Amino acid sequence: MTTMTQAPVREFKMPDVGEGLTEAEILKWYVQPGDTVTDGQVVCEVETAKAAVELPIPYDGVVRALHFPEGTTVDVGTSIIAVDVSGGAAPEAEAPPAAPAAEAVPAAVPAEQPAEAEPTTAGSGRQPVLVGYGVATSATRRRPRKTAPDGFAQQAVAGVRTELNGHAPAAPVPAAGPVAGAQRPLAKPPVRKLAKDLGVDLATVTPTGPDGIVTREDVHAAVAAPEAGPTAPEPGAPAPEVPSVAPVSTPAPAPASYDTARETRIPVKGVRKATAAAMVGSAFTAPHVTEFVTVDVTRTMKLVEELKQDKEFTGLRVNPLLLIAKALLVAIRRNPDINASWDEAAQEIVVKHYVNLGIAAATPRGLIVPNIKDAHAKTLPQLAESLGELVSTAKDGKTSPSAMQAGTVTITNVGVFGVDTGTPILNPGESAILAVGAIKLQPWVHKGKVKPRQVTTLALSFDHRLVDGELGSRFLADVAAILEQPKRLITWA
Repeated sequence: MTTMTQAPVREFKMPDVGEGLTEAEILKWYVQPGDTVTDGQVVCEVETAKAAVELPIPYDGVVRALHFPEGTTVDVGTSIIAVDVSGGAAPEAEAPPAAPAAEAVPAAVPAEQPAEAEPTTAGSGRQPVLVGYGVATSATRRRPRKTAPDGFAQQAVAGVRTELNGHAPAAPVPAAGPVAGAQRPLAKPPVRKLAKDLGVDLATVTPTGPDGIVTREDVHAAVAAPEAGPTAPEPGAPAPEVPSVAPVSTPAPAPASYDTARETRIPVKGVRKATAAAMVGSAFTAPHVTEFVTVDVTRTMKLVEELKQDKEFTGLRVNPLLLIAKALLVAIRRNPDINASWDEAAQEIVVKHYVNLGIAAATPRGLIVPNIKDAHAKTLPQLAESLGELVSTAKDGKTSPSAMQAGTVTITNVGVFGVDTGTPILNPGESAILAVGAIKLQPWVHKGKVKPRQVTTLALSFDHRLVDGELGSRFLADVAAILEQPKRLITWA
C-alpha cells in the first residue's frame, strides 16, 4: 500500500481583535494564492464594529487559498486563509468531482478547521486572538476526517480539502448525529453569544454543523420555528377529510425596488452599524438629562494664545479643546461621583477613581470615541500630546479597538462645525458627556458694560440613575467657572 504524503497546511482564523467582537469584514487582501508570506507580514485589512485593523500572519509559508473575497463579513474563529508551511512547491490540486445537476456547488467554501492537523489542547501556547500575536509552536496529532451533515456539505468539504492537499476526496460518508448524552451543546463563542442575545437555549437547538456543532443558522432557525406544529392523529383514528379543491398558489412578493438614478442605498455595517446600535441602546437604557450653560471664555482664549508661545508646548497642538479637557478633569476631581457607571446585573453604582477621557472624532468610516487612558494623571503638555496623537490616529483610520474601550466620560466638540450646542447621547457605559459649542464674539455684559466677548454654550448630558440634578448642575457650573477664570486650574487643582 502506498502512503500519500500531504503538504502541511495551516489555517489562519479570523481573530477577535477587540473584546467580545463576533465578526469582521474583509476590506482588502494584500496577498494572493502562490505568494510567499513571512511571520508578522500583514495579509489583509479587516473592519470590525469598532475600527479597521491590519492582520499579520503568524507563520512563514506559501499562500494556498483565500477562503473569502473582499467585502465578506466573517465570523470570529472562521478560517480565512490557508498557508503551506512546508517550504516546498505547491502540489497540483485535482479537480473536484462534478456536482449533481440538481445541486449547485458554491464557488468558495470556507474551511472551518485545519486540513489535517490541529494543535493539542494541553501546552499548545496562545492562539491568535489579538493583532500581532503569533501562534506558539506545538505538537500536532492526526485526526480522522469529519463527516458533513449531508451529501451536499460533504462534497463541499471534500472540494476544499482537494484544493488544499492535492488529492481527490473520498466518497461521501453519511453524517453522524450529535453525541447522545452530551453535557453541553457544542458551539463557538460567537454562536453562544448570539443564542444568549436572542434568548435561545442551545440545548433545544438541533445542530447541523460538523460533529454536532450548533451554527448561527441553527440558532436563527430555532427562533423562526413555529411554537407548535400540527399534531399527528392518534393511532386508529380516521383520517380527516380533505376537500378536493386544487391548491391556490400564492405568488412570491416581488423584491423591493427603488430608483437608482434618484436614490443611493448604503449598507449599514462596521463602525456605523455599531454606533447606531450603541446609540439606540444608550438612548433607551439610560434616562438622559441635559443641562446648558453659556459662558464667557475670553480669558481662556487668551491663555490658549499664550501657551502656543510657551516653549513647553513646542511641537504640540494647543487649542481650546485642550483647556476644556483640563477644566473637565479638574471638575471631576471636585465632583468625583460624576465619574461612574451603572452595573445593571449587580444593581450597583461603580465610581471610577481614574478618568479615561473620550473624545468624539468623525472619521470616513463613521463616528468613533477613542479615549485617553488615565487622563487625570497627565500634565497639561502630556494631555496636549495625547490629544494630538488621538486626533491624528483617528483621521488616518488607525485607531485600535483598545483605544475605544473602557472610557469613563466623553467630550464632543460640535463647535468645529459652527453649531452653538446640542443634546449629546451618552457613550454606552458612561455617566456623562459634555458638548462644546462654537466659540463666537457676542455682545456680553462685562464689568457693567456691554462688550464683544468670546462666548460659547456647554451642554452636559448625564445618566439620571447615577447623577441627580444637584450633582450634574454643580459639575457643569465648575467646568464653566474654570473656562471663565482659567486661573482656577491652579487654585482648584
